[in-house]
Amino acid sequence: MGRKAGSHSEITGPKVREAALRLIARHGFAAVSMRQIAAEVGIQAGALYNYTPDKQSLLFDLMRSHMEELLESRVTSAGGGSALERLEEFTRFHIRFHLPRGQQVFVSYMELRNLEPENFQEVERLRRLYEDELEGILRQGVEEGAFAVADTKITTLALIAMLTGISNWYREGGRLSVGRIEELYWAMVRNMVAVLPIEGAELPTSVLAARAS
Repeated sequence: MGRKAGSHSEITGPKVREAALRLIARHGFAAVSMRQIAAEVGIQAGALYNYTPDKQSLLFDLMRSHMEELLESRVTSAGGGSALERLEEFTRFHIRFHLPRGQQVFVSYMELRNLEPENFQEVERLRRLYEDELEGILRQGVEEGAFAVADTKITTLALIAMLTGISNWYREGGRLSVGRIEELYWAMVRNMVAVLPIEGAELPTSVLAARAS
């Protein structure tokens, strides 16, 4: 169904997605109706279908958009260097990207089970692209002799789960600043991959300081 002239879709469309995100994060996908979303936006229930064909499409759009934004941000943020340098950059990026997006993170991980198979496969494809970058960093570290990782795939999933989990407890203005959280979690990530000295090369200052403490 086409959008009606004068419906201000460029304004109402984002409001529909924002309302759906808030409600799904608060109550869960199964408990939220299209009528509730329309009421949250302040439009008639029937008008909601000018912006989305159904609730499944709305959920898929939220989750796909989250992953696409994440991947686009990585394109401009990722750099080169040693595996240790790349792992630290990835860790800090992941934290900085996800902390302000608590609702998006919650919906993207908790509502996967509610996606229809075709939509699930697309979101999983995007997630694997992100995971593959981290696994590539871990493999580089193993090849360089810097990391002791028995299974790079399992370690990748464990690291992402740990870093993403910060969104469950972080509150802006709390005891820990984002910078302090980055430092604490980078130390844990470093310990998980068992950073080893590279023959003929100096370890980064951050690693030396951690070992001396």
